Amino acid sequence: MPKPADRLYTPEMNRTRLNRPRLALAALIAIAPTALPVLALDGKWTPEQVLDIDPKWLKQQGLKLPPSALWDGKRGTGLLTGTVNIAGCSGAFVSDTGLIVTNHHCLFGLVQEHSTPQRDLITNGFLARTRAEELPGSTMRVEIPRRFTDVTAKILAAVPAGAEPLARLQAIDARQKALVAECQQQPDTKCKVAAFDDGVTYTLIESIELRDIRLVYAPPRAIGEFGGEIDNWSWPRHTGDFAIARAWVGADGRPAERADDNRPYAPEFFFPISKRGLDEGDFVMVLGYPGITYRSLIAEEMRERRERFFVRREDVFGEWISHLERSSADDAAGKIAVAANLKGILNRYKNAQGQIAGLDRGRMVDNQRVQDAAVMTRAAADETHFGALAAREGLLAVLAERERSWERDFLLNLVPMGAESVAGGIPPLPKGLYYGASLAHNAQERAKPDAARAAGYTEAEQSKLRERLRREQSNYFAAADQRVFAALVRRALALPQDQRIAAVDARFGGLSPAQIDDAIAAMYANSPLLDATARDAMLGESIDALAARKDALLDFGIAWNRDLRALRERERDWSARSAIHRPVWRRAVAAEAGRPVAPDANGTLRISFAHVQGYAPRDGVRYTPFTTLAGVLEKDTGKAPFEVPAAVRDAAQRAGAMRVNFLADGDTSGGNSGSPVIDGRGALVGINFDRVWENVAGDFGFNPAVSRNISVDIRYLLWLLKDVEHAGELLRELGVGVE
Repeated sequence: MPKPADRLYTPEMNRTRLNRPRLALAALIAIAPTALPVLALDGKWTPEQVLDIDPKWLKQQGLKLPPSALWDGKRGTGLLTGTVNIAGCSGAFVSDTGLIVTNHHCLFGLVQEHSTPQRDLITNGFLARTRAEELPGSTMRVEIPRRFTDVTAKILAAVPAGAEPLARLQAIDARQKALVAECQQQPDTKCKVAAFDDGVTYTLIESIELRDIRLVYAPPRAIGEFGGEIDNWSWPRHTGDFAIARAWVGADGRPAERADDNRPYAPEFFFPISKRGLDEGDFVMVLGYPGITYRSLIAEEMRERRERFFVRREDVFGEWISHLERSSADDAAGKIAVAANLKGILNRYKNAQGQIAGLDRGRMVDNQRVQDAAVMTRAAADETHFGALAAREGLLAVLAERERSWERDFLLNLVPMGAESVAGGIPPLPKGLYYGASLAHNAQERAKPDAARAAGYTEAEQSKLRERLRREQSNYFAAADQRVFAALVRRALALPQDQRIAAVDARFGGLSPAQIDDAIAAMYANSPLLDATARDAMLGESIDALAARKDALLDFGIAWNRDLRALRERERDWSARSAIHRPVWRRAVAAEAGRPVAPDANGTLRISFAHVQGYAPRDGVRYTPFTTLAGVLEKDTGKAPFEVPAAVRDAAQRAGAMRVNFLADGDTSGGNSGSPVIDGRGALVGINFDRVWENVAGDFGFNPAVSRNISVDIRYLLWLLKDVEHAGELLRELGVGVE
């Protein structure tokens, strides 16, 4: 039977210290004793690293469970596996009937999928009062971690002595693929090898992927996005950023496609919902899948992020936002089609602004230079880490090469191929180019032996690739797509002569802006590439067969892919060299730190420890850690994004001092959206959804004074279900009942 957190282990098990293998990251990085007498709350810790933290210290912080309840290294499971990866976000099982709580914005695509101008679920929200009413997600998937195995020794043993960087990388890739292929011989198992800090360690991660995910509840947009972009990345917040889905499996309990005889999934672990609430100073834990952080970079690499990457992102995304909004302003169906993409780009646009402001405010590049200097001083005096000096020079050489073609490469990398995700989670735009480049890339990879193909393009992954392309069809709006296409072309034509994109010059060189618009419109006219069914049939075609179609839009995608594949080869060379230098440097960093160092986020399961507390963003200002329904009503203007639905406004008059959002000093980043926030007993008290403005640049370093994550109080969700939605059956299923 599934076990809530307060019934995880028997007292007998709690009295027994398990024999557990430690994650090699701790062994390779740490020079301090395994049991840590003191540890700052910063760090996104891997499951195995939790077992290397002094349990007495954790108890002092407020943990009521034994660390082995969070993660049983021998079994490779524990309460942490109640945390799932859902659509690039995090989520949490909250019942033995497969109910998952996550953010509204994490399930926004599923809501959009079922919305029409006649049935606008985005605006009005949705509640399934019976299981039969739940709405399926055509491409929604949930991954549940099952086992983590250190495979560092196995992978590095595959590298020939004295191998050049590219040969070394090829050997590592081959061994990773072999380990994954062997792992996936197990039924219903999805496997991947995750590299930590460019190869300090490698971990084989086994998970179960559930394919039948259905929407149960999403609040109206006015609740799920209350405050909109005005309040985004800010405090005080009053946002009900939550939604509920359910995972279903086949009648035999195994993962399956949607079918009428499927039944709700019964997780081994789920989080009981707390009704007690929090006080300032209370201990909490944030569990989830943070996507990417930059703390392993040296100062010069951080400078590149500050001066180039985020500056250009702000510039490009600001333009794209304008095109999406203007093109759909007078088209109801168009507004629905661009809604999810627009939401994602707005979020990344403001994030870029916050990264720039935070890096400057915290003088993070200068601070990193000081830290790097300390590491170099120690390395120069310690023959164990003397190689770190040369490693740093190697990283600088790679950076110098990357910067020579930086602007060109940035534009090329805006368009992913197939199942790739653009760094930072932005949606693939323009769709017409994304479709064409993806088909071309798939054709090139399919010409190789299966074992030699890039990740995402093997025979076993073709169905997922098809689903990804289909998913983007619901986000396609022709007028918006053509405008974004034209904007990308204009930027490419403005590149310096030594950074030209051949595909763009060949098709659009010498054309005026009006001629560019006309040429793109002609490319889009009647192209089968924009039809999901026709595109499905093209997925199996060779590159010659695709070219023989003589479709202008597809031809441009093939040419763009040619440039992008050349970039990928250069990126492989850079990655191969970085993978030699970075681990050497990071071991020296840890030696200087004198304690275990949490690796950079890489989309794998992590846990952060925190306490509920406010902060002082500037002189003379102190923010308290809680907001309430009273604040929601105070912000109500009757117009978006501060428009409170009438039913919520009426019920709020009788709600008393209902808390809405709260702050904690959890170490979070992108991908932690939807992360369960649990108390020291393992009960769900909130759902993480954001960071404060002063902490946006926390991806580069932890500042205890301003590092605050924002979560929605779980009782706000319960109140809406009870007093606004009158969802008694759902509340009973959540284990809280109806008074």
